[in-house]
Amino acid sequence: MKANKQQISLGPGERRELVFVQDQPDAAVLEAEWDISLEEGASLSLVFVSLRGSIRNRISVSLNGEHASCDLSGLYLPGDAEEIDFSVRMIHRVPACSSTQLFKSVVSGNGVARFDGLIQVVPDAQKTEAYQANHNLLASDAARAFTRPQLEIYADDVKCSHGATIGRLNPDELFYLRSRGIPLAEAQLLQQMAFTGEVLAKIASPEMREKVLSQVEARLRNA
Repeated sequence: MKANKQQISLGPGERRELVFVQDQPDAAVLEAEWDISLEEGASLSLVFVSLRGSIRNRISVSLNGEHASCDLSGLYLPGDAEEIDFSVRMIHRVPACSSTQLFKSVVSGNGVARFDGLIQVVPDAQKTEAYQANHNLLASDAARAFTRPQLEIYADDVKCSHGATIGRLNPDELFYLRSRGIPLAEAQLLQQMAFTGEVLAKIASPEMREKVLSQVEARLRNA
């Protein structure tokens, strides 16, 4: 299968906010490669929302100019017989750049979520700040999630961290909601929607955020 290739290049001082919604309801596998480069002082906010299907995203970000910054986020919702996979390479090539990554999955049925993320700081890329987080919520007993956050640092004056979690719906919160007359299915949905909020809040446009929020809720209701 040939991957769909996308290139995003930001010149000096350029700023951009992008949202990509992926919805693959049929049996076809979507493979996408994203090649992103940022020059001096450029700033990119990029949010992926993968609603359904079998999707493989390969994302490579190269920070090429000083004071470039990248805020990269993803929300993915694999369900039965679906696998959604994010592979991210964030490469800091010069000093004084910053990057943040936040990826979250809600996995239902026997779906599979995968995350493989690397922050690479090359020699002499001092004053780098880079953070990476991947959190996964398993909404069924058969759901699975795999996560592999990595740091590869060759400079000594940096601030870098990564973290990952895999968990299930909180029974105490479900009990609290049900004790107030909320049906189980609705209580589970409320907990899942609360989990997605941190990523969706990164969508700057209120109109776009509300539209995507509705799509996410519809997807989770029909999972």
